[in-house]
Amino acid sequence: MHTAHAHDPSISFEEYMHYAEITRSEEVAANALYVSAHGPITFSSLIKDRFRKGHLKTAAPPTTTGDAAAEEKAAAEKAADNGVDGALSEPVITGVSAAEWKQASRAMRTAGWGGVFYLITTDILGPFSAPWAFAQMGYGPGVALYTVFGIMSYYSGWIMWKAFMGLDSDRYPLKGYGDLYFRVFGPLARHLVNFAQGLQLLLFVSVLILGNGQAISQMSQGPNKDVGICFVACLIIFMVSGFVLGQIRTLQRFSWIANISVYLNLLTIFMIMGVAANTLPNFATTQASFGDNFGPGPVLTFAGTPPDGLASGGSGFIGSLNGLNQAVYSYGGCMIFAAFMAEMRHPHDFWKSLLIAEVFIYVVYMFFGIFIYSYQGQFTYNPVNQGLSPFAWQTATNILLLITSLIAAALYGNIGLKVLYVELFQEVFNFPPLTVRKGKYLWGVLVPIYWAIAFIVGAAIPQFSYISGFIGALFILSFTYTLPALLALGYWIRKDAMTPEERFDPATKSYNYVDTGVKRWIRGYMKRPFFNTWNLIYMLGGLATTGLGMYSSVEGLIAAFDGASQATSFGCGSPV
Repeated sequence: MHTAHAHDPSISFEEYMHYAEITRSEEVAANALYVSAHGPITFSSLIKDRFRKGHLKTAAPPTTTGDAAAEEKAAAEKAADNGVDGALSEPVITGVSAAEWKQASRAMRTAGWGGVFYLITTDILGPFSAPWAFAQMGYGPGVALYTVFGIMSYYSGWIMWKAFMGLDSDRYPLKGYGDLYFRVFGPLARHLVNFAQGLQLLLFVSVLILGNGQAISQMSQGPNKDVGICFVACLIIFMVSGFVLGQIRTLQRFSWIANISVYLNLLTIFMIMGVAANTLPNFATTQASFGDNFGPGPVLTFAGTPPDGLASGGSGFIGSLNGLNQAVYSYGGCMIFAAFMAEMRHPHDFWKSLLIAEVFIYVVYMFFGIFIYSYQGQFTYNPVNQGLSPFAWQTATNILLLITSLIAAALYGNIGLKVLYVELFQEVFNFPPLTVRKGKYLWGVLVPIYWAIAFIVGAAIPQFSYISGFIGALFILSFTYTLPALLALGYWIRKDAMTPEERFDPATKSYNYVDTGVKRWIRGYMKRPFFNTWNLIYMLGGLATTGLGMYSSVEGLIAAFDGASQATSFGCGSPV
């Protein structure tokens, strides 16, 4: 049997769509069998999905029937006549039949939409910067922007779901974010997207090193705000912890630890709300980070943009943009939606997981952000728990978030390093796979290097809100808003450019185009002119917001290094 490369550029967009249509129809039949055997999903089964250890026992996938079966049989006969083995060729190991490949591919798809709801929630939910964002924008703009970005985040997820449904199949499984762009735009787009994803995850680790270095520094100072441990040493402590946990190569080993971290985060949220409602803000920390304007004083909140000098992220437009960056950061997570869908038994149901998760996340952000801002006003700090004044509660929440952040950092580091290893080291420098002994040794060497680079970034720019805002603008906004809009343009233009007289021939793996070039793309665009124009505007709006967000973050960093903050690059002075 012919063996195809996982990212074979000779496979056409139309071939991917052809086999995706067959797979989707088979999934509908398989889901009907599954529901008849197990019953519809209930609240009880939704909760159990969170704690399930292994794979569900699913109904056997239906055999190919009807037109699809006749088509494959005819293709096989035609291929045999021509001496070609392409009719049933799969991207599999020689000696494995098409039926076996299909069975193996389907066996990996076991997650229900309830389980995926939890995955999306775990991936996106991070409310600890929401109060600071409200403090920069005020109630009105804060509610408006969190609402708009929440709706747009759902829309982007919907785009990725529709593209996945049209391009993924048992024959050519779609595994990740970069694969979508490969199938629509080609190999270069995949490499660029995967490189940017790897870099983004590296910077995520940098932000977590910085935020948790602040937590360690704050705890070391004690209740009387003594000198404490040198700040750069605090960053090194967290980095070394990452060296150890980062040696885990498989995500499966993280599953139960990650489950625990969700509930630790919820516990931390309730603790912070209770303390903030009954104590004064941490004036010493805000003054150390943002200057004397944020020393002891009355708590003020604003319906609109705070007046000059009353927003710690900057004055006027700059402050609002820095708050907007945090709103963008809060909804980041779109880049691994494709990986979630790839493991769903019935990906038709992904929209349910996405909608419920987005609504839940939005409600948490609104409630938590407005609640804390109402009690701490312009003194709201980022991350919010480090703005609590009682040292005991501050330390308790710091310890809980240290645990969850170390897990998150190890996960981001694991995925980020794997992306770089596969995309760069394996494909360009011919490194061995991670499954062989030499690959395992190389992984052990690369993990400390990866974390050391992340440490250097965090220690060089020790301003948590501004560096996280910069990453939010440059990467998260692009992955969550700009790139999905680009994907929508490419996918629907190519799909709608197909005509009824065009056909894909599975025997010869060819497609009889009636035309090519600009004329074809114009026809595809004009099939849905308003929808495509909206996606073009959406993409350009994302690019403009990226530019504004980067500008505001850089301006904030410049101001911080002009003396507003006690922290300096690779220095001992702590921002808290």
